[in-house]
Amino acid sequence: MTGGARLEVEHLVKSFSGRRALDDVSFDLQGSRSVGYLGPNGAGKTTTLKLLVGLLRPSGGRVAIDGFDPQVDRKRALERVGALIETPEPYPQFTGREVIEYAGGFRGVGSADLRDRIAHLQEALELPPLDQKVGRLSKGQRQRVVIAATLVADPPILLLDEPTSGLDPAERVRIRTLLLQLKKDHLILMSSHLLNEVTELCDEVIFLNQGKVVLRDSVEHLSARLTVRQVEVEFAEPVRPDQLSPLTALVHRFESMNERRYRLSFDGRDESRIRILQLCQGVAPVLSYAGAGSALEDVYMQLMTEPTIGGRETRAPPPPPPPPPLPDP
Repeated sequence: MTGGARLEVEHLVKSFSGRRALDDVSFDLQGSRSVGYLGPNGAGKTTTLKLLVGLLRPSGGRVAIDGFDPQVDRKRALERVGALIETPEPYPQFTGREVIEYAGGFRGVGSADLRDRIAHLQEALELPPLDQKVGRLSKGQRQRVVIAATLVADPPILLLDEPTSGLDPAERVRIRTLLLQLKKDHLILMSSHLLNEVTELCDEVIFLNQGKVVLRDSVEHLSARLTVRQVEVEFAEPVRPDQLSPLTALVHRFESMNERRYRLSFDGRDESRIRILQLCQGVAPVLSYAGAGSALEDVYMQLMTEPTIGGRETRAPPPPPPPPPLPDP
């Protein structure tokens, strides 16, 4: 259980050669939950995680884990933390079991508990045969071994930097399933570029851009307050682009997924969505009609291109552009 698990970041600044990678970043996370840490490449996500575990020294501000500053008392600050930052590579001559056992022994896990924990993780992550040398494993297999080593001591606080990077879809499902269980009694801060993954795993998101926090909100609230501005329609038979001309007054962008499936961008109003469906049904029988993308994708793209004040979005979305002509068939 997390108990008093807490991550504090207060007015954090980190500069490299005069350039601010982090600029007055603050947040306070407590309890059992999963928080997504999002932003484009270079936003400062990995830098934040490195500062939390003491791999970098802040240029200003402070961080604390359960009240302990890793720059002052690293042992006590990190004794309840499991961190996966960037893509660590174990020694290729080690077996998978040796990598996990070394991590567990270093964290003080007893031999009996270590055997039980490895058996649990082997099943949960479907680890490769642990007697194989790490150097002979695939990238995804090595990543799962490293994740197992991160989790073997069952630390109540997890800092995960792109934990499913390099994994195939089946491997990502295994990791997500395990993290969904862990967030019930762990505090997880994870960065990710996969917004659908964050939507599924996280209770809250912190958006970072150019070293600044531009928005912090719950996934539930973001989803509730954003309107769907794209729909995907699948017809029962092939439809040419020119057959969609009756929709041009409502749809400002048409994207052909295949000869029967289209993604349509519109103003997000319920009346428009209903009318678009009616018009589509007049073109050809409709097999499916549903919102496309996610609320996180919408707000992510908006935040990365528009200024914000005080960590909250302050500008309304721009009006849609005038409808362009339909592509030639």
